Amino acid sequence: MTTPALLPLSGRRIPPLNLGPPSFPHHRATLRLSEKFILLLILSAFITLCFGAFFFLPDSSKHKRFDLGLEDVLIPHVDAGKGAKHPGIFLIHGPDEHRHREEEERLRNKIRADHEKALEEAKEKLKKSREEIRAEIQTEKNKVVQEMKIREKKPLPAVPIPNLIGTHGGDPEDNDLREKREKIKEMMKHAWDNYRIYGWGHNELRPIARKGHSTNIFGTSQMGATIVDALDTLYIMGLHDEFRDGQKWIENNLDFSVNSEVSVFEVNIRFIGGLLAAYYLSGEEIFKIKAVQLAEKLLPAFNTPTGIPWAMVNLKSGVGRNWGWASAGSSILAEFGTLHMEFVHLSYLTGNPIYYKKVMHIRKLLQKMDRPNGLYPNYLNPRTGRWGQYHTSVGGLGDSFYEYLLKAWLMSDKTDHEARKMYDDAVEAIEKHLIRKSRGGLTFIGEWKNGHLEKKMGHLACFAGGMFVLGADGSRMDKAGHYLELGAEIARTCHESYDRTALKLGPESFKFDGAVEAVAVRQAEKYYILRPEVIETYWYLWRFTHDPRYREWGWEAALAIEKYCRVSGGFSGVKDVYSSTPTHDDVQQSFFLAETLKYLYLLFSGDDLLPLDHWVFNTEAHPLPVLHLANTTLSRNPAVR
Repeated sequence: MTTPALLPLSGRRIPPLNLGPPSFPHHRATLRLSEKFILLLILSAFITLCFGAFFFLPDSSKHKRFDLGLEDVLIPHVDAGKGAKHPGIFLIHGPDEHRHREEEERLRNKIRADHEKALEEAKEKLKKSREEIRAEIQTEKNKVVQEMKIREKKPLPAVPIPNLIGTHGGDPEDNDLREKREKIKEMMKHAWDNYRIYGWGHNELRPIARKGHSTNIFGTSQMGATIVDALDTLYIMGLHDEFRDGQKWIENNLDFSVNSEVSVFEVNIRFIGGLLAAYYLSGEEIFKIKAVQLAEKLLPAFNTPTGIPWAMVNLKSGVGRNWGWASAGSSILAEFGTLHMEFVHLSYLTGNPIYYKKVMHIRKLLQKMDRPNGLYPNYLNPRTGRWGQYHTSVGGLGDSFYEYLLKAWLMSDKTDHEARKMYDDAVEAIEKHLIRKSRGGLTFIGEWKNGHLEKKMGHLACFAGGMFVLGADGSRMDKAGHYLELGAEIARTCHESYDRTALKLGPESFKFDGAVEAVAVRQAEKYYILRPEVIETYWYLWRFTHDPRYREWGWEAALAIEKYCRVSGGFSGVKDVYSSTPTHDDVQQSFFLAETLKYLYLLFSGDDLLPLDHWVFNTEAHPLPVLHLANTTLSRNPAVR
């Protein structure tokens, strides 16, 4: 993007405003490696000396501080009658004072010996030349690298793959539909080929400047976000040569041991979701291996007092933090609430319960919390476990949390009733407090801020039309028809937001104040960055109703993207959808290939391609299979029980 105001975030996620660079500098003054090594040895010896001296002090305050001393020995609690061990420990007061004095003397001797050994090692190191020390450091580094390679090559456990249906096909019989689908495929080729030429290995592409592009959500490293994000779209479109090019880059270049701070949420939905989908579609083991490697790098983000993860984590150090602008250090609902699908599949594929436990812990914590008006605020402090400011939205900051409650139920073959109940409760509160009808008859979803409803709807919130339709089956009190109608009304409102612009592309957000309906008012809200949410809702409405208007509306959007966003070097967002001569932002978002073009392609395909009773799409449009209990070991897998 050309301005900070247009920093992108894809799918259901944070709105792209106010995202600045990290709050601390990336470059710090550092000591040379050899000097650090020597200082570390001296410090180690000094600490050992102090610790040893502590034990040789006269018996005074040190024993008063530890008033149990060595007379009290910690041992496992064993039931003498049954011989069964129980958790915990208890204290035994030993009467044999002589034995304890011998034990104390033995410990003192050991500490003295360790102390002397450390000092001797430090002296020996200090006698060596700088070159010798560097050689030793390099040897140790090589040893660590080899150990990591051995660990990475350790095969993952074999698990039965769910019965995958509809990974190919979807060819429409109608000639007009075939031509439209082929046009979408050609647009994908144009986007991919130009990224391949001008941005290969970079996270995204600047199609006008014809060079790579990245944002702070990916850190400072070239992680090939567009490659990973686009893989499954390439596969389902039958672009297998392009798919293999991406696979080779991932095998040879995708490295997660980089000193780079990334968004946990974005990396999860784009990278882990993309790699898992590519694995299920193609069966190529490398994608599963890479997904697991990356997931391990994200786990330190959960090391908070509450278990609510940090927004950002350094892939090398594991140090986490939150966005500086997020309500007094809070984590964001749409970020920590959009991990469930990917993490459940990680536990399923690895047999490791840690991923499942992390996301279920988040769910359990949220269930215990009070919710104002039954609504989930967008901010939660990971240190205190308390809500931040009471701002609720089904658009940016909140959106995909609700989506993943529903999809957790769908992905579990509709057996995760807890997730379904949380979804139903949330939707009832949303409908009661956030959904309104304008004077002109347009149904919209507002935002709850500071005790009142703001009559503004974001492009991101337009996904909810598809969500309501997807969740209609299984809704309470036989309200399936009601939610189908509600989804259709949201789709119509979002179509109006497109239709009332000069470019027939929707703005980032639009108001419903007085005579102004479904129109952006502020200049900072008039841009379109190739977002998919409206087209996503068209696709779900088409699948469930087969009403031809959704294909008509989808084709209108495709033509507008082709006319106003296509440039010679790819596709670019535009800064003002109300201007007949738009200015480009010069960014081809990775989610344009992952979501927007995929949903358009599916819209003009048959329902046998990725049928919704077998596949659930993550919030980045990466399809993951339903884990049917009948054809998996899920019900017997302790990782997901």
